[in-house]
Amino acid sequence: MAEVERKWYVIKAVTGTEKKVKLNIENEIEMSSLKDSITKVLIPTEKVFHSTKSGKKVVTERNYFPSYIFVEAVMNGEVQGTLLEVPGVLGFVGCKHKSDPPVPLRPAEVARLLGKVDELLTQDESLLQPYVVGEEIKVIDGPFNTFNGIIEEIDTEKKKLKIMVKIFGRKTPLELGFMQVEKI
Repeated sequence: MAEVERKWYVIKAVTGTEKKVKLNIENEIEMSSLKDSITKVLIPTEKVFHSTKSGKKVVTERNYFPSYIFVEAVMNGEVQGTLLEVPGVLGFVGCKHKSDPPVPLRPAEVARLLGKVDELLTQDESLLQPYVVGEEIKVIDGPFNTFNGIIEEIDTEKKKLKIMVKIFGRKTPLELGFMQVEKI
């Protein structure tokens, strides 16, 4: 029997219920004969570090694409109908009506999506604590531990700060990661 081509589709779900909808889809796959048709159900998430008011750093998990669930499947009428009947599913992205055939993602979109998922899995932590240029911070890690400085530049992609610290009465620039400093 020839191997059929699986494609990625995007399901729109009720916001905040993505994990529950994913679990319901996986349960539906187990109970029905769709194990060969639907191979992957994915919700890309990222770990986010943020500080509480007491200064404690906490890790939370956040959906990278809120309200969307990605499904790799061989799409046919039975698969489409089963997925649309799952509680919390609003429909497929790219379809005006529930009865319209789902539109698969293009190969470039899939490559970008899966690359982003891999990046999120390997990413240790990201910080959702916004720093402001000109803000005074305290170094909490490294050789300049306990030094105070002023933020000169912020690189959110690399999660780095360029700060000016006074060492022996002279201003010295340092480049530190978000997790190496804390707000005063």
